[in-house]
Amino acid sequence: MFKTARMALLAALFAGIAGPALAADLAEPPPVEPAPPPVVEAQPVDVGGWYIRGDIDYHWSRFGGGDYITYGAAPQIQGSFASGSLKGALSAGAGIGYQVNQYFRTDLTADWMGKSNFRGSTDGFCSGGTVACVSTDTSSYSALLLLANAYIDIGTWHGVTPYVGAGIGGAWVKWDTLHNSDLDGDFFHQGGKGWRFAYALMAGASYCLTDRVKLDVGYRYSHINGGKMFEYASDSNVGPGYDRGINVHEVRGGLRYQFGGQSDCAPPPEPYQPEPEPIYTK
Repeated sequence: MFKTARMALLAALFAGIAGPALAADLAEPPPVEPAPPPVVEAQPVDVGGWYIRGDIDYHWSRFGGGDYITYGAAPQIQGSFASGSLKGALSAGAGIGYQVNQYFRTDLTADWMGKSNFRGSTDGFCSGGTVACVSTDTSSYSALLLLANAYIDIGTWHGVTPYVGAGIGGAWVKWDTLHNSDLDGDFFHQGGKGWRFAYALMAGASYCLTDRVKLDVGYRYSHINGGKMFEYASDSNVGPGYDRGINVHEVRGGLRYQFGGQSDCAPPPEPYQPEPEPIYTK
């Protein structure tokens, strides 16, 4: 009996000592690693499409000088204006363009430039060429300016996109009747008109009002080549006359509406997110 009890006690002691050791030797299952988060691929925004625009401005014109012909005892005498200045006026225009990408666009514009009043003077001789005198000359000009333009949009920050641009085209210029007044009386010359070469440089910024509409504010410098200013008048034996060109400084404001393609004012599309892969455990 005591022998049996001793054997049971030894067995219990062996089990208590060997059990933890055997359990430590058993291989533990590997931990289950969580799957890495899916890679979010940013989709490029393909900005581009057709747009229309409308603008108004106030412009200041600078008279580049003028020359005319006087017929007298000699076959002809070349004369020049002693002074000349032009007042400011309003303009309005419209155009259609295409946004090629986020940084480049082009458009065609037509602007009607309202009448700018002209006042100038000439030096000469009155009373049959015996008395020196100064005349006063008044007129006005208006123009239709047609330009093909290209712009670089520098970038967009908080809805604001600064830009620079240039344009080339032509201007149809119309001078009104020139009124010449001096000691000999008042003389009237029919105004000249015709097409001339023109170019422009501009800078400004646009602001997103909606996902399709932009407010555009900027400055434009335009140069219109010289051309006929007035015709010959037989009662004064003077004419024709030619201006040497007109420089125009404009402060412009308007709206652009993009009706095709992706606008850079629109929120970017949601990035593609692949479905997470399922995690399998044993």
